[in-house]
Amino acid sequence: MTQKKRLIIAMTGATGAVYGVRMLQILQAQEQWETHFVISSAGVVNLKHEMKMKRADLVELADVAHGINDIAASISSGGFKTEGMIIAPCSMKTLAAVAHGFGDNLISRSADVVLKERRRLVVMPRETPLNLVHIRNMAGVTEMGGIVFPPMPAFYNKSDSLTAMVNETVGRILDMFGVNVDGLYTPWEGIHK
Repeated sequence: MTQKKRLIIAMTGATGAVYGVRMLQILQAQEQWETHFVISSAGVVNLKHEMKMKRADLVELADVAHGINDIAASISSGGFKTEGMIIAPCSMKTLAAVAHGFGDNLISRSADVVLKERRRLVVMPRETPLNLVHIRNMAGVTEMGGIVFPPMPAFYNKSDSLTAMVNETVGRILDMFGVNVDGLYTPWEGIHK
């Protein structure tokens, strides 16, 4: 039996819970992927407010769910092989913790592990407008090899719904990890006359 590819999906208290939820839904349907899920306390509050969902609803979508304070979890060790991690959405607090190696909970610790092991880390910061500290923290994560991917819709696809815009962003991020995202969005191929 082939080992499944493992991907960590983390959610924080920033607005945009729909992104993390959608990622888990897509990955659940992919037999070759194993998801490891963790959500912050503020993320649970935001999930309930924005999506009318509970943490238990997401636990059902994930292969493995970890507690935010479980620093001894498998994903807190570089010896536990993963393809990387996505923090969607990523609060400015979590961004700062990642940028400065402050592993005070399982999300920031796992992100630190992903970076030190030179695996792919994608953070989806949700804040606007940005202040200088936010921008510097994004630069710090980028300099360490992370990818900062704010969920900005692409209007060239002429998406006609919020769902289509979410799917495009989620599809583009999951595609970075080699997840099959056929039908989720249409990549740009230029303007054909």
